Amino acid sequence: MQRGHLDDLLAFIAVGREKSFTRAAAKLGVSQSALSHIIRELEARLGVRLLTRTTRSVAPTEAGERLLEALGPRFEEIDAALASVSELREKPAGSIRITATEYAADAILLPRLRKLLREYPEIKVEIVVDYGLTDIVAQHFDAGVRSGEQVAKDMIAVRIAPDMRMAVVGASSYFRTRAQPKRPQDLLDHNCIKLRLPTHGGLYAWEFEKVGRELKVRVDGQLTFNTTAQMLSAALAGCGLAYVPEGLAQPHITKGRLKRVLEDWCLPYSGYHLYYPSRRQPSAAFSLLVEALRYHR
Repeated sequence: MQRGHLDDLLAFIAVGREKSFTRAAAKLGVSQSALSHIIRELEARLGVRLLTRTTRSVAPTEAGERLLEALGPRFEEIDAALASVSELREKPAGSIRITATEYAADAILLPRLRKLLREYPEIKVEIVVDYGLTDIVAQHFDAGVRSGEQVAKDMIAVRIAPDMRMAVVGASSYFRTRAQPKRPQDLLDHNCIKLRLPTHGGLYAWEFEKVGRELKVRVDGQLTFNTTAQMLSAALAGCGLAYVPEGLAQPHITKGRLKRVLEDWCLPYSGYHLYYPSRRQPSAAFSLLVEALRYHR
């Protein structure tokens, strides 16, 4: 097969996986028009349509899906082989993609990775903020970050943080006209700041536990965000009650900007873990990253 044909197949895989000419072109470093031309030539050469295009979306046809399933793993094997050869170089190198929540990225990943990235300039890390239960294999991530109980049993999990607690907080200005909730059910009478989850677009139910009794409260309120940082900002502005990681709220609680309620209902739970497929063959760069993030009691 000619080298140009291999490049065409790589271009098709990029479009098929991204389901977007715009994103695929950016990933490949080519223009959208050039990429569209490559795909049209590939389809003409094969004599079959590989992609269905509309003004809003791109999706593989049945033939395209079959080709994508057949070629994708093989090119990944080639990439893995090339990566293993690159390990023979003097310094560890490579790109690592991680999915994590915004708080985990800010509070855990960035502080721990600072030294690693300074010592190994050829290691590159991409952190994608996501509150959904992302399938890291299907989405081509090297690893993800979740609380311990959320990690699938077939994954390798490495603890990277101590146990955590959540906190229900509100500004003093909010409580001037509202009584403080004494139990989770009282939240139904409050203006709560909600978190939208990407998975199926659902709203996160606030979770509580006390003396072995577990409760989930589907709160309501005027504001909804998809990140905890914005929820905290809204709480600081007096817009309602927020349910956020204790570590995120504590500096504002200490300085009196926020008041904490229902603390006895917010018990510790398993802290953040880095997880990755058990079948993964770690590169030197990935092994260094794991050790840089590993939590030591």
